[in-house]
Amino acid sequence: MESLFPGDASRFEAVAKRLLDARKVSVVAHIKPDADAVGSACGLAAGLRSIGIETDVFIGQTYPHPGNLSTVPGVAAVTYGGTLPDDGLVVTVDCASIDRTGLLAEPIAANPGRVVVIDHHETNPGFGATNLIVDSESTTTIIRELFSHLGVVMDQDMAYCLYAGLVTDTGNFRWGTPRMHTLAAELVSYGLDTRQIALDLMDSMSALDLRIMGSVLADMQTYREKGLTVSVIAVPAESLARMSQTAVEQIIDYARALQGSDVGVVFKQQAPRYWAVSLRSSVIDVSQVAKALGGGGHVPAAGYSAYGTQDMITRELLAALPG
Repeated sequence: MESLFPGDASRFEAVAKRLLDARKVSVVAHIKPDADAVGSACGLAAGLRSIGIETDVFIGQTYPHPGNLSTVPGVAAVTYGGTLPDDGLVVTVDCASIDRTGLLAEPIAANPGRVVVIDHHETNPGFGATNLIVDSESTTTIIRELFSHLGVVMDQDMAYCLYAGLVTDTGNFRWGTPRMHTLAAELVSYGLDTRQIALDLMDSMSALDLRIMGSVLADMQTYREKGLTVSVIAVPAESLARMSQTAVEQIIDYARALQGSDVGVVFKQQAPRYWAVSLRSSVIDVSQVAKALGGGGHVPAAGYSAYGTQDMITRELLAALPG
């Protein structure tokens, strides 16, 4: 396959060399994983195992992945918790900052010399000795390019993992560059059932999901600040606990697509006074807004964590908008 990142060959070669020189690799995906995190982690692990490198996948939280990710090959073998092997390389995938590694942040920070960071978030500060941070549609897109430098021969399971990250992080191919279609065409050629993958990862919701979504969306608030229309959707903790991950992602997509809105915001209450915030916009660079508030992400999609009442964090967000 033709290179997806023709200008970055030397960077990919350097990372491939570190991996090929390793006898053991621990791949770390971010906490509260999505399909790109799990797909890139499990896909990379499968690829490394296929060329004889002992590899396991870790996520630094005590609870398992969302149910909609259960069809991703290899996800059932992920290890959860705060412990990493003392030997070998540690490769983080799709972790925009070290805090996204959760309970594993401390052991990773303790020995950055053995850490390789692979990510597509432009705001990633590069917390490893080796950092492959490339602006891309998904981290799985980077993994596919890396496979070419590693000499990995893909199979259907690897293709499924990489496609899972690609299709979800591009919103079903609604945003990205022509590169995403080039990669999708290759991955589909491995016999993937793309309709079923979409149903499993993004489309399957229960009647309860729909009822909760309706009540959450009905409470949306709209603000006018610095010449921008900002639509804020808050998901209380009790609603979040009862909803599937698919339904939560749908709410975030609604925030992005709302007509007449310049910035879509979803506050997801994790605990009393603690919120995970998702930002979406096609008008401003929300990665800079998120960065100012301690987070990061991409120009059209970013996030951060916030502490306080809903009113407090709304005011902090509005004050951080450009203008």
